[in-house]
Amino acid sequence: MKEVIAELDVDSLLLALEECLERQMEARRLRDPMIVGIHTGGVWIAERLRERLGIEGPIGRLNIAFYRDDFSRIGMHPEVRPSQLPSTEDRDVILIDDVLYTGRTIRAALNELFDYGRPRQVVLGVLIERNGRELPIQPDCVGARIDLGPNQRIKLTGPDPLRLELYTIDGE
Repeated sequence: MKEVIAELDVDSLLLALEECLERQMEARRLRDPMIVGIHTGGVWIAERLRERLGIEGPIGRLNIAFYRDDFSRIGMHPEVRPSQLPSTEDRDVILIDDVLYTGRTIRAALNELFDYGRPRQVVLGVLIERNGRELPIQPDCVGARIDLGPNQRIKLTGPDPLRLELYTIDGE
């Protein structure tokens, strides 16, 4: 059973992420960056950030289902859609996801991203970074960092409105 215990303010998290990405874009001298969201929550966030950051062109959409290494734990999703992404060859890429947890989703996204070319550089932005990392992957920018217990989860729902729910799962 799932019990929602809190809702987080998505607007303030988006603002913190936006401000950090602006600093990264300047410090790393990103040239005509492409913004890419990871299906589904990362795409929703990228859509909001594209205009706020003044990024031209369409949003890249990554569906990393075939690149995952944990099918035995999470199961294969029958509605796998292809990614929508132009060439990343020598492009500056801002990669966006909703929640960074184990690092496996980001690893899969980077693998697919490189199938579209070799980016000049990649900046990783996430709305929430939580404890529980299994791979050595760290974001460049975050909306917020939170520590959750073993039976707690966080989920972004949307797309309109975007809501972040913190909940507990009984029996874990």
